[in-house]
Amino acid sequence: MLCAAATFAVLAVNGSDPPPKPDLTQVAPDLRAFAGALPWPTGGETALWAQGVGDLGTCGKQTPVPIASLAKVMTAYVVLRDHPLAAPSDPGPDVLVDDRAAMESLSADESSAPVRGGQHISERTLLELMLVPSANNVARLLARWDAGSEDAFVARMNATAAELGMQNTTYADPAGYAAATRSTAADQLELAESAFTDSTLLDITARHDARVPDDPAELPNTDSLLGLDGVVGGKTGSSTPAGGALMWAARRTIGGQERLVLGVVLHQGAGTTPDQGLARALTVSRRLITALR
Repeated sequence: MLCAAATFAVLAVNGSDPPPKPDLTQVAPDLRAFAGALPWPTGGETALWAQGVGDLGTCGKQTPVPIASLAKVMTAYVVLRDHPLAAPSDPGPDVLVDDRAAMESLSADESSAPVRGGQHISERTLLELMLVPSANNVARLLARWDAGSEDAFVARMNATAAELGMQNTTYADPAGYAAATRSTAADQLELAESAFTDSTLLDITARHDARVPDDPAELPNTDSLLGLDGVVGGKTGSSTPAGGALMWAARRTIGGQERLVLGVVLHQGAGTTPDQGLARALTVSRRLITALR
C-alpha cells in the first residue's frame, strides 16, 4: 500500500521511484487497513501514534535529518523535568534575563523575543516565548539557567534522548538552529508521547500568542493549524536544511472513541525557503489530521 497512491502513475511515467510504502509492521492488525488508507506524505518522514491504540505507522526512510525548532520540545521537556511546575498555570520561579539573551533578540537572522537584560521573567512565560513564537534567544537563556551553560544543557538533552530510546537523535544546540541537530520522525514521536501527554507542555503549545512582560506586542503562535480539525497543540520548525517540520497533537475519533493523536512530519520541502518548507509541513499534516476520523 502506497503512501500516496494517487501520485504513483505520474511518478512512474516520469521514471522516478514510486513514493514509499508506510511501515505498518508495528500497527495492530485491525488498524492496518485504516492506517494504510491515510494520505501519507510522499516526501520526508512521518510517524503517527494514538493514545490507547499505539503506533499508527511511519512513512519515509527514518534517517536523521535537521529538525530546526522541534529541538525546543526537548529543551522544554528537560527544563520542566528539572524545574517542574506545580500546575499548568503555575508561573514557576523567576529567571534573570542576561545581556546575551537581550542582544540575541536583535538578530535579523533568527526568531526571537524582545526580552531585556535585567528583566525577571517566570519560567512559565519563558517556556511560552520559546514554544509559541519559537524564540531562539529564550531557548538558549533557559538552557543556561537550567544547566549553567549551553554545552552542559545539550549534554542533558542527549542523555534524555538516550533514556527515551531515541537512538537516531543528536542535539547540538537547545534552539535547533544548528543543522547538526538531527533526528527522525520516529524518534521525535517517542519524545512527543512523553512531552505532549504532559498537561503543562500541551497547555503551553495550545496558546495562540505569547507576550514579554511589560510589552504590549502579541507574538503569534507559528502553528497555524492550532484550533483546526481538533488540533490542540504542537511545535513547528523550519530552516533551509531542515525544510518544514511539525510535531502536532490533535483530538480525533478513532474506533468510536475520542483519542489524543500525535504526529511528526520532517524534511518537507528541504532546500527551499523556511516559509515554503513550513507551509508544506502544515499542508501534509492537515491532510493526515483531517483523515483521522
